[in-house]
Amino acid sequence: MAEVRLEVSDSGDGLRARLDEEISSFNAAVTGWTDGRLLGISARGRDGDLQAGLFGWTWGGCGYIDLLWVREDCRGSGLGTRLLAAAEDEIGQRGCDQVALSTHSFQAPGFYARFGYRECGRTPAYPRGYDQIHLVKRLR
Repeated sequence: MAEVRLEVSDSGDGLRARLDEEISSFNAAVTGWTDGRLLGISARGRDGDLQAGLFGWTWGGCGYIDLLWVREDCRGSGLGTRLLAAAEDEIGQRGCDQVALSTHSFQAPGFYARFGYRECGRTPAYPRGYDQIHLVKRLR
């Protein structure tokens, strides 16, 4: 193998997108599942200002919610519930029968539990003093 130098950075200069492309290509070649699609849902006020949003993807019969955020002054308004319902609906329309996500013990595990998400794993002390909780919900 030729000499290789490692570069450490915060931004990656497109590294994340390239790695995603490479891993998705590998995963599709191994599994035969080539149906991967991104999923984005935004909630904007009349002025166009972002009040909440959700980002994830679908692939191989499963949806994954990577990010769900509601602006602080909009929390408790039902906006998170609407985003989650819209995502589950779209994920189901794409032929998926389950949704997975991860949250932290200080974030919203109770929110997801109210909608039928069940814990399927946990990463302790991530971050220190808290846990990362992995959840899944069957849609059908």
